[in-house]
Order: sequence, then structure tokens, then C-alpha cells
Amino acid sequence: MSAEMAATPVKREARQDARASKSAHEVLESPDFKRLVARRWRTSMVLLVLLFASYYGYILLVATNKEFVSTKIGVVTTLAIPLGILAIVFAWALTAFYVRWANVSYDPEVERLRGQIRH
Repeated sequence: MSAEMAATPVKREARQDARASKSAHEVLESPDFKRLVARRWRTSMVLLVLLFASYYGYILLVATNKEFVSTKIGVVTTLAIPLGILAIVFAWALTAFYVRWANVSYDPEVERLRGQIRH
């Protein structure tokens, strides 16, 4: 009887694992996965719009307001140089934000969903 009792928790755990695991199709169709995909698209699109606005804003500023960007801020430096550097640094900051967001929020959720798939 003790051997039977020892096997019971293992069988119960195996049944719980079988219920918790899903096919890849079930995970892909789950509301959790769809929410994750929607959140990734929203985050990506917001960052993309910010990147385009900064880059094309700089280009439009240089193209349409040459007097402003040619203002000297030093002996030889014009305002266009630090604004261009700012656009590049802003792109790096957006990239860093995305990497941090992915590491903290997105990747753990992907791993959780991946863990639900039965092998």
C-alpha cells in the first residue's frame, strides 16, 4: 500500500501537467498570446513613430529653416550639429527602452507561453 500511495502524487502531478500543457495551435489562439502580440505591436509602433518624428523632423527643419540651423553656437559649430547628434542619441535611447521593455516584460511572457506548449 505504501508503494501505491507514493505513486499517487506523481500520477496526480502528471495529470496536472497534462492539463496545463497545450498544443502550439492552442497557445497561438489563446487570448494571452493575442494580447502579447497586440502589446508588442503597440510598443513597436509608438517607438517607430517617435523615431520617424525625430529623424524626419530634423531633416524637415534643416530643409525648411536653414537660417535657424545655421545659427552659430560656438566658433565653428552651428545649431544643426547638436540637433543631429540629439536625433542620433534619441534613436539610441528608443532602442535602449525597447530592449529593456523586451527583457522585463515581453520575454518573460513569451517564456511563460512557451512553457505551456506540450512537447
